Amino acid sequence: MKEVNILFTSSGRRVELIKSFKQSLHNLNLKGKIIIADCNHYISTAVIADCYETVPRVNDSNYISRLKEICQKHKIKLLIPLIDNELLKLSLHRQSFAKLGVKILVSAPETNEICFDKQKTATFFQQVGVRTPAVLDSETILANPQYQYPVLIKPANGSSSVGVTIINNAKELAFFKDYIPNAIVQELLTGQEYTLDVLIDFTGQVRCIVPRLRIATRAGEISKGITVKNRDIIAAGKRIAEALPGAIGCLNIQCFQLPNNEIIFIEINPRFGGGIPLSIKAGANYPQWILKMLLKQDLSVAIDDWQEGVMMLRHDESFFIQSKLIDINREKLAEIS
Repeated sequence: MKEVNILFTSSGRRVELIKSFKQSLHNLNLKGKIIIADCNHYISTAVIADCYETVPRVNDSNYISRLKEICQKHKIKLLIPLIDNELLKLSLHRQSFAKLGVKILVSAPETNEICFDKQKTATFFQQVGVRTPAVLDSETILANPQYQYPVLIKPANGSSSVGVTIINNAKELAFFKDYIPNAIVQELLTGQEYTLDVLIDFTGQVRCIVPRLRIATRAGEISKGITVKNRDIIAAGKRIAEALPGAIGCLNIQCFQLPNNEIIFIEINPRFGGGIPLSIKAGANYPQWILKMLLKQDLSVAIDDWQEGVMMLRHDESFFIQSKLIDINREKLAEIS
C-alpha cells in the first residue's frame, strides 16, 4: 500500500472536492493524508482535513519557502492550488518542488499568462479558431450617441465574476470604465452558459471533457446545473485545451451557446472549477484519475466517459466545532469581524 499525502492551498469552502480526493485515496487502496494550507484559520476544509498548516498570503516573499517546509514536513507528493492568484507563482517554481518529490498540479506559466489576462485570452481564442466576444473600445462607444447598449465590462485580470458589470447606457460606461481597474469592454452575450471541466494528463493529452449547463449561479459559482453531452462544445473545448502550452490537470473553460447554436468562448481558468463536484458525481472521477496519473497507472477513459443529465442543486451546510479545537480569542475575533 503506497502513501500519497496531498497538500491543498487556498481551499476555502471546497469541502466536496477534498472529500472526493479522500475517497479516491481509499478507492485506490492508498495510504495518505490531506493537508490544508491557508492564511485563514477559519475555513471549512480545515475541519475535514487531516492537518492544517498556516501560511502567509500568496504575495508574501516567504510564501513559497513556507510551502516547501510543509511539503518536507508532511512528505507531500501532490500539491493542488485552488485559487487564481497563486497559479502563476507556483507554476514558476514547479522544478524546485519537483526536486523535493512534489508534483504541483499546475499548468505551465505560458498557459497561466494566457488565462489570467482577458485580452490575451481573447487573442488566444481567435488564434485557435473559436469565436469569442469582440473587445470594444469604450471611447469609441461613448463618442457614438446612437450606440446600442447593453455591453459588458470587467477587469482584464479578474476572477470569480468580481467586477463583471452589465452596462446599459453611456452614463454607466463613463463611470465604470474608470471605476473598474484595468477594465475591458465586450459585447454582451445571451444564451445558454456552459462550463467545461477538462482533464489533461501529465503528457498534455486531453482525457475527458464534461460540459455543465449553468442553470443558476451565486457569487460567480454554479448553484444549479446539469451535465450535457453537447458534441460541438466538447470538440471545441478539446481544440482549445490542446492548444494551450503546457496545460495539465483540470481546466475550467466557459462558453455560451447562442439561440442560433453558435458557440462563443469567454474564459479559461486553469484549475478546478467550483462546480467540479457535479462532473465527479456524473462519473468523471478526476480526483481518482489524477492520483492514477501521479502513480503512472493505466488510465483507460474516454472523453465522454460520464453520465449525461445529472443535475446538481446546491445548498449551504454548516460545521459546528467546539471552541477548544480552534484558538479563538478576542484578537482573532476582531480580525474576522
